[in-house]
Amino acid sequence: MSKTNNNISTNRKAVYEYQLFDKFEAGLQLLGSEVKSIRENNISLKESYIRLKKNELYIIGMNISEYSHKGYSTHEPKRDRKLLVHRAEIIKIKKAIEEKGMTIIPTRLYFKNRLIKLSFAIAKGKKVWDKRKYKKDKDIDREMSRLK
Repeated sequence: MSKTNNNISTNRKAVYEYQLFDKFEAGLQLLGSEVKSIRENNISLKESYIRLKKNELYIIGMNISEYSHKGYSTHEPKRDRKLLVHRAEIIKIKKAIEEKGMTIIPTRLYFKNRLIKLSFAIAKGKKVWDKRKYKKDKDIDREMSRLK
C-alpha cells in the first residue's frame, strides 16, 4: 500500500494571512500513537507555527488528537514536535527569519512514500489591505473562469 504525495491536512489560512517565500520539506519526530492518529486524519494545522530552539526546528500548536483505539500508552495532543531538517537548511532558515517580521508557517502535512512529511514556508504577515486585494483578485479570477 504505497501512498505518494497524499494530502493529510492543509493550512488554507496560511496563504490568506501570510505572504509565503521559500518553501521547505521536513520529516517529523512522532510517536506510534501519533502516526496512527494521523492515519485516521485526526490532525489540525490551524494556529500552529514553527520555532527555532537550540539550532533545531520545532512545530508548536499542531493538534494530533488521541488515537481512537488507544491502549496503555498515548500522547499529549498539543506537544512540541521536532522537525527533521538538514543542518544547511536550518542555517538558511535562521538567516531568513532574522529579518524583521519574518516567521515560519506550516502549509501542509502529507504522505510521501509511506512517510509523513510537513511542508512549511518562510512567511511575512499580510496587512489588511493585502488581504482585501488577495480576495478581490481571487473573485476576479473566479469570474473569468466562469465566463470561459
